[in-house]
Amino acid sequence: MRKIALSLKNISKSFDGQKALDQASFEVRWGEVHALLGENGAGKSTLMNVVCGLYAADDGGVFINEEKVNISSPAEAAGLSVGMVHQHFKLIEPFTVSENLMLSCGSQLKVKSLAEIARLASSAGDKIGFKILTDARVGDLSVAERQRIEIIKLTLLGADILILDEPTAVLTDEESTAVLSLLRHLASQGRAVVLITHRLDEVTGYADKVTVMRVGKTVVNGSAVEGMTSARLAEAMVGNTVDFDTTKQSPKEDAERAVRLELRNLCVYREDKSAIVDNLNLSVRAGEIMGVAGVGGNGQTEISEAIMGLRDDISGNIILDHRDVTGVSIGQRRQLGLRTVPADRFGYALLSDFRAYENLALTDVPLNVYGSYWRLSRNKMKQNAHAMFSVKQITGGNPTTRTRLLSGGNAQKLLLARELDKDASVLVAHSPTRGLDVRAHQAVHKSILGAVHNDTACLLISEDLDEVLQLSTRICVISRGGLSGPYSKDEIDRARIGELMAGHV
Repeated sequence: MRKIALSLKNISKSFDGQKALDQASFEVRWGEVHALLGENGAGKSTLMNVVCGLYAADDGGVFINEEKVNISSPAEAAGLSVGMVHQHFKLIEPFTVSENLMLSCGSQLKVKSLAEIARLASSAGDKIGFKILTDARVGDLSVAERQRIEIIKLTLLGADILILDEPTAVLTDEESTAVLSLLRHLASQGRAVVLITHRLDEVTGYADKVTVMRVGKTVVNGSAVEGMTSARLAEAMVGNTVDFDTTKQSPKEDAERAVRLELRNLCVYREDKSAIVDNLNLSVRAGEIMGVAGVGGNGQTEISEAIMGLRDDISGNIILDHRDVTGVSIGQRRQLGLRTVPADRFGYALLSDFRAYENLALTDVPLNVYGSYWRLSRNKMKQNAHAMFSVKQITGGNPTTRTRLLSGGNAQKLLLARELDKDASVLVAHSPTRGLDVRAHQAVHKSILGAVHNDTACLLISEDLDEVLQLSTRICVISRGGLSGPYSKDEIDRARIGELMAGHV
């Protein structure tokens, strides 16, 4: 039997009086990929952040090679050969790969030139099976390539215990396969790999062992993956049987319904005045979900930002309920019934240091719902938030919890609760279930479907093909800033979508 690389025993941790970890335990052995599974807010990332020195445990112990250690900082974790690739990469986009690596590793490796760090990085890449473009600007790299840079960074620093937090959350199927195969390769070289994920097929396809957490506790501890099914894993995560069929309430195509969102010859420009979105035409009707499928970086974010009113570098027209809102303020668009779920919820929609009830109230403050701007009723805000938390099943915190302490799934449910609290004419949902667990995934879909059944027009922009195929009334495919379609669900399948994504019209 392989020796234990990392062991956590009876770890407890609380934030703002809320227990995030409750006597949680975990262990990974050398030479294995160990999946850490659980709902959003179950405590997975918190547990691993204790290992990496980002959080100090209130109770319990951390053991490496069966010896108890005290890890109070990321530097101490690195000194013990522990490294973590977080969901949000720590890379500077205008800098080259070599420059980023010099900033991260140069002093520790005592490297004095970019040429030397480039040579070391290339050598490290060769050892784990991929080429690294050291002169490339990080901002020009794909998400998968940036992730590889983060892994290279850890290997240069000598990390043998590798922790990856949702490494495939924003990757295509092909990219995900490449990353997961790399993790298997790293384990085959003797490293211990911890894979934090929500994707059950990744667990059954690539992991040796699995640990499942629920509400801060360990409920399955190091079980062999062999013989496990997705249904069994999902049941362990949520505590009851999960229905994977999200299509039972899918809206039906109806050409007679009114057009609520229309894009006419929309172009969005780069700094050099070239078009990243080129002459795009699209209409979305009341009570339908128009899906936009495509690999990230083909103009999806720019379309979403243009509709939201965040881009000035555009031409063409944006029509909401027959009113041209091109050049109209964000606030005025909201008054007309535009609601948005951006891909970066903390970048555009939620204030992480505000409390949950404050985030829920943000959009209603200008409407004097809670009194005048100078005399807001916080009690009324909290009462509304308590009701929302109950109805939307937002867990892992309460209305006074700072939003940054909510899990990704609960933060997303908070956002949807706010955006769909009032009548919504148009909902733009960009990657609404990215990084969410099975139950949170279902809750988000339920909220979107509920709005659509109340005649909201939904533009669903997603890199998750299953999501697009399951929910959409009609489907478009985006490639290099241009759209193909729309197609009815009878006219298109995964294979054809793949061809269109690759530009094979």
